[in-house]
Amino acid sequence: MINLVLFGKPGAGKGTQAEFLKSKYELFHISTGDLFRHHITNATDLGKLAKSYMDQGDLVPDQVTIDMLKVAVESNPETKGFIFDGFPRTTKQAIALDEFLSEKSMSITATVALEAADDVLIGRLLNRGITSGRVDDQDEVKIRNRFDEYNSKTAPLRDFYEDQGKFHSVNGIGSIDEITGRLTLLIDSFL
Repeated sequence: MINLVLFGKPGAGKGTQAEFLKSKYELFHISTGDLFRHHITNATDLGKLAKSYMDQGDLVPDQVTIDMLKVAVESNPETKGFIFDGFPRTTKQAIALDEFLSEKSMSITATVALEAADDVLIGRLLNRGITSGRVDDQDEVKIRNRFDEYNSKTAPLRDFYEDQGKFHSVNGIGSIDEITGRLTLLIDSFL
């Protein structure tokens, strides 16, 4: 079983690359963004709570995210592995994920950070906001707030996973195919 964590700032291409990795390696893709949208669309209590934070450009609190993730993992026991896209975002979440996976006799194989400059990411997100209608992608102030949240809460994950020998950085600038090629070379080295 291979379990990957994809992370990077909003707009880094996690979702795009996860779709390719899901198909190539026969993994189940768990996107916290998709989980949030599912719960929001269905007006669950978790969805209403998540939406109140997302609309302000803030990260959703750990426990809400963890509860959504547990349901997704437990609903797919026969998969060859998971891609965690957008989770964990904090050290507390990483510890909770390790503990949860350990209970299922699983662990994280590797974490992969897609790296790109803020200006590039802001452009990507503003364009995505136009086509998707996502409120959190239509306002540069909210986008920068999400970057600040990432820098203060998510960036420390680098140290957490480096200490485990599981952190890998991939250049997220270039064509989708170029970035996919970089990821494939890295992941194939784990197999």
